[in-house]
Amino acid sequence: MPSEPSTYTTDPNEISQILDARHSDPFGFLGLHKNPAGTGHVLRVFRPGTVKVTVVPENGDEVEMTSLDQAGLYEYLFENKPQKFSYQLRYQFGEDLSDPQFDVYSFGPVLGEQDLHFFAEGNHRYLWDCLGAQLCEQKGVAGVSFAVWAPNAFRVSVVGDFNAWDGRVHPMRNHNGVWEIFIPHIGGGEHYKYEIVGASGNLCSKSDPFAFFSQHGNQTASITFDRSQYKWSDSEWMGKRAETDLYHSPISVYEAHLGSWKRRVDEENRFLTYSEFADELIGYVLEMGYTHIELMPVAEFPFDGSWGYQVCGFFAPTSRFGNPDDFRAFVDRCHQKGIGVIVDWVPAHFPKDDHGLGCFDGTALYEHADPRQGEHTDWGTLIFNYGRNEVRNFLISNAMYWLKEFHIDGLRVDAVASMLYLDYSRKEGQWVPNRFGGRENIEAIEFLRELNKACYDENPGIMTIAEESTAFPGVSRPVDSGGLGFGFKWNMGWMNDSLSYMSHEPIHRKYHHGMATFSMIYAYHENYVLVLSHDEVVHGKGSVVQKMPGDRWQQMANLRFFFAWMFAHPGKKLLFQGLDFGQSGEWDYAQSLPWDLLEYAEHKGIQQLVKDLNRLYTSEPALHELDHAPEGFEWIDHDDAKHSLFSFIRRDRSSEAIVVVVNATPVPRIGYRLGVPEGGFYEEIFNSDSQVYGGSDIGSGGGIPATEHPAHDRAQSIQVDIPPLGTVLFKRREV
Repeated sequence: MPSEPSTYTTDPNEISQILDARHSDPFGFLGLHKNPAGTGHVLRVFRPGTVKVTVVPENGDEVEMTSLDQAGLYEYLFENKPQKFSYQLRYQFGEDLSDPQFDVYSFGPVLGEQDLHFFAEGNHRYLWDCLGAQLCEQKGVAGVSFAVWAPNAFRVSVVGDFNAWDGRVHPMRNHNGVWEIFIPHIGGGEHYKYEIVGASGNLCSKSDPFAFFSQHGNQTASITFDRSQYKWSDSEWMGKRAETDLYHSPISVYEAHLGSWKRRVDEENRFLTYSEFADELIGYVLEMGYTHIELMPVAEFPFDGSWGYQVCGFFAPTSRFGNPDDFRAFVDRCHQKGIGVIVDWVPAHFPKDDHGLGCFDGTALYEHADPRQGEHTDWGTLIFNYGRNEVRNFLISNAMYWLKEFHIDGLRVDAVASMLYLDYSRKEGQWVPNRFGGRENIEAIEFLRELNKACYDENPGIMTIAEESTAFPGVSRPVDSGGLGFGFKWNMGWMNDSLSYMSHEPIHRKYHHGMATFSMIYAYHENYVLVLSHDEVVHGKGSVVQKMPGDRWQQMANLRFFFAWMFAHPGKKLLFQGLDFGQSGEWDYAQSLPWDLLEYAEHKGIQQLVKDLNRLYTSEPALHELDHAPEGFEWIDHDDAKHSLFSFIRRDRSSEAIVVVVNATPVPRIGYRLGVPEGGFYEEIFNSDSQVYGGSDIGSGGGIPATEHPAHDRAQSIQVDIPPLGTVLFKRREV
């Protein structure tokens, strides 16, 4: 039972340190401890703003504590504390008296030694289960445990609505560089940050690197969130995904930017919610026949103009559109409708925002200290230190988090080239060679291999996709074969060459014929995705339609034949939003897509063409089964530069063939004799010049039988009408 207050006086120096929030061990001072001056136990409490604090024992009378300082520091001596002693505290602020609350400093450590050991090694795959803000119970008491890595900090406190954002109230325990605390009586929806005093004494306020929910924009607090509530309904999809052979399956991706796909213009141009996207975006993707949605970064970011590529909240789906469970429900709905979800993931850099990862504990913690290694001057961002175990662990566990917690089907890894090369976008003298004197970033390369191995080992059926713009070897080859281990790689070479080719006037294309055929020289070096992404319609590049030469009819015809050529070419496919109905202007991240264009026949025709191409691509094995194998492609004629004509064969694993012919000029080729692989009837299964799409309707009708008339070094041929600026596909049928 408690005694009368003691005359024992606490060390004034320690009192001063507590009052100034610079005590090195607040858990060693606050709470209940053996009396260092003799018998009994001393309870100390610091709560700024209080005028009185009383102790409420589980068994016994409530007693008032002795004030050591009017700033809110109290003490009480228990002469004969029972062996099992539990207590709560009642705080009085002015005239207001709180309900009894458990003392924060009566709870033990949050983290176990094993968690800390694996984190230090860089091998903790599930860091989000121990760091950050976890809703949990300690000693049967509900609350939130907070843990943050800041090894060089002098002091770290949790601040939030629950303590008036006062860093003196909840200073944390330092456990081998990880600061931790359990705060009872709070739950989900609490706004918080970490107040950090760096090694040099600087004070800063940081968002939680592991926050599951965050504010965005100018408001940057982290928000506690209960991850245990959502119940998934996509078991059928997840089971099927684990058994799917992606390399021999159709993958047609719709790249979407949620902030601009569609807005409620009549409601102050507001964003749609995740729930509204589930109703509208999924329906559109299904109608168009895509297999996957790729979302530009959804991890929390402050600046809309970065499009999401300058991430501050790596573990938090952006709150612009709803909470994390709303995003889970969106992914769930996609899966229930048979649509895969890919998210853009950004491990190459992070912004310098004050509340973010930069100089987190007063030192270069997540980034390199040397700006020649730690800063992207082009982007004004910082580069992760891939050689540090804890940083690699942070990033790999983050990738795993999206795959595990949100059932994401693929990660498209942004800006891989900037990670691979130490001299990326740097002049002589602005970069540091590796230990062998070379330009390759050895630590980043090893990180990417470790990342891909972890993702594929633990998540059957997922894919990782590299945006990598150089000729770095083996990007999409297995790690055990010396590759980086990605599943696929964006084909930036095809994109650059083909758009350059298409930009030339048709009369001049014969001088650039090699641009149209060059991609097949390296087509099987990697597992490629052909991409027409957001990067092609920003920064003054205009729209893809605007890249096409000629009058309006020819521009649209060029676009139609180009899309058809793309879908017939080996490689998986990706189109950015708006391209599939021929958006006329450059993409604007702050505005809705111009959906009103679909009131015009030419745009409606482009949309119908893409819809039909998706159906054809996904239903015809010859167009997707052997995307990454030489057996799936054969040239018929790649040398007819004079007429800007080229033709080829696509095959499936049973050698069934589809013949493709492309005419890149506005001159129709009537009665064109085309060599074919064997006899039979060749049905015209697609014609980009169809009247349905806005074309002139020149073609070969239902098809034409092959005859024993040699052409293109083949014994059999068909005589067909090739439309102007057209791509035509024929499928062989038995007569």
